[in-house]
Amino acid sequence: MSLQRSYARYSVEEYLAIERDSEERHEYLDGEIYDMAGESPEHGRICINMSRMISTQLLGKPCEAFSKDMKVRSGPIPKRGRTTKGLYSYPDLLVVCGELKFHDEHRDVLLNPKVIIEVISPSTEAFDRGEKWIRYQTWLPELTDYLLVSQSTPQIDHFHRQAGGEWRYSLMNQLEGSLQLQSIDCTLPLTDVYDRIVFPVEATENLDEESERSQHSR
Repeated sequence: MSLQRSYARYSVEEYLAIERDSEERHEYLDGEIYDMAGESPEHGRICINMSRMISTQLLGKPCEAFSKDMKVRSGPIPKRGRTTKGLYSYPDLLVVCGELKFHDEHRDVLLNPKVIIEVISPSTEAFDRGEKWIRYQTWLPELTDYLLVSQSTPQIDHFHRQAGGEWRYSLMNQLEGSLQLQSIDCTLPLTDVYDRIVFPVEATENLDEESERSQHSR
């Protein structure tokens, strides 16, 4: 989500009507409509890399991937009238297993993602880690995995829902490592996630220092 926003307040119904007629994508949060941020080449490459890897690994399985143009509702069922409560967002990549559940007959707002992946940038990171993540946890009961993928350094933050409902956090920041998504039986090697991405020198130096500290502490 970018920092540009509308200052008028819109109901959920008004937002959806506007969005369905718009050539641009906008996200919605509690009555306010936000312009989607333009993406950098790095952001686009990472999204394509992950979409390709995950969709290929899901061939023949009861799960499927969607990217960028599928909205997700993270909020209550809107009541009649000027209901403004809720988040309507466009994840960079999501996975659904089994039957697709939608907000209404338009079939463009999904209710049951199992995995959501966001490629974070300076303009979106605070929201993706904060309010958006709170809404996802609260309103998406079928969500099992939330991934935050950095585009400035080889790093993936992984939140995984345990059997009892609590969330477990893990971090993968070794370029030679892989992240396992057991819920959908997919493996994400970081070298493939970051294919064609050239990191700043300081980013790789920091990784080398962290690796050395980890080896000495063993």
